[in-house]
Amino acid sequence: MGLLFGPAAGAAVAARRALPLAGGTIAFALLRLPDGAIVPVDAVPEAQRGALARFCALPPPWAGLPAGAQVMGILNATPDSFSDGGRYPDAAAAIAAGIGMARAGAALVDVGGESTRPGAAAVSPAEEQARILPVVAELVRAGVRVSVDTRHAATMRAALDVGAAVINDVSGLRHDPESLGVVARAGCPVVVMHSRGTPAEMNQRAVYDDLLGEVAAELGAARDAAVAGGVAAAAIALDPGIGFAKSGAQNLALLPRLAALLGLGQRLVVGVSRKNFIGRLGGGLAPAERDPGSLAAGLFALLLGATVLRTHDVVATVRAIEVWRGLGAVE
Repeated sequence: MGLLFGPAAGAAVAARRALPLAGGTIAFALLRLPDGAIVPVDAVPEAQRGALARFCALPPPWAGLPAGAQVMGILNATPDSFSDGGRYPDAAAAIAAGIGMARAGAALVDVGGESTRPGAAAVSPAEEQARILPVVAELVRAGVRVSVDTRHAATMRAALDVGAAVINDVSGLRHDPESLGVVARAGCPVVVMHSRGTPAEMNQRAVYDDLLGEVAAELGAARDAAVAGGVAAAAIALDPGIGFAKSGAQNLALLPRLAALLGLGQRLVVGVSRKNFIGRLGGGLAPAERDPGSLAAGLFALLLGATVLRTHDVVATVRAIEVWRGLGAVE
């Protein structure tokens, strides 16, 4: 995309040799067209100008979050999540961790009660609710803004009833036929993620002829289905689903092309924290050793237009974003 950062970006935009990416301090001077040709931004054909405007626009407001990069802290009240399963053995430990994330600067704390890692066994909504509802309710009482990571309509409904503000559905509101209605009636913000199938089978469905094109089309279709079902477009953020129905090689191919998803016109949530591809790039690191790589991958996603990073390490991510913002403000 021919990206420019800081003073060089501002000068190039002022000289009309570049355009701002997602309304921020990063600019791009080149664009790859659908036919594969790479052209300067001032030579983009008229037919592509509408899409070009969506790449340049500031992402729309979502979930009451401030503009710019924000952090969503991951809080899994599960025994089997790939990184932090079993870390919080009871509700009190999970509550303390969630409050700590909020105090450290997380704009949202994302509470989950069912592991959705590849190959994970399904958990009943009743068990999921037993794990998370006491945590959600107490975090809300403490003033924490909570999102709930669930694909079950009954859990969505129960979590919203105790004060959850956002629903984060790895299935894109497709796993449970009642989920769309729950979110539409609540009028709450929702993260619609790209995946295929269930956690037990999604690795077998990671087959693409055109990875970026199919992910964009399937995300767009999920967004359109949600809007048709009564969810306001402004309530929807999109997540490309790094690590979900995608191989390590596919994750590495998709992440550098993240900016193309800005053409869908929604705010982008990205979760790369401690994913397997980071461990492999680091020479076989265990999940607990992947935080430095997660920061690098997360900042790379910000460079390409993401504005919400879902992360296990809230403290380090918030500090990294503060430096990121400071560098972008340098004249």
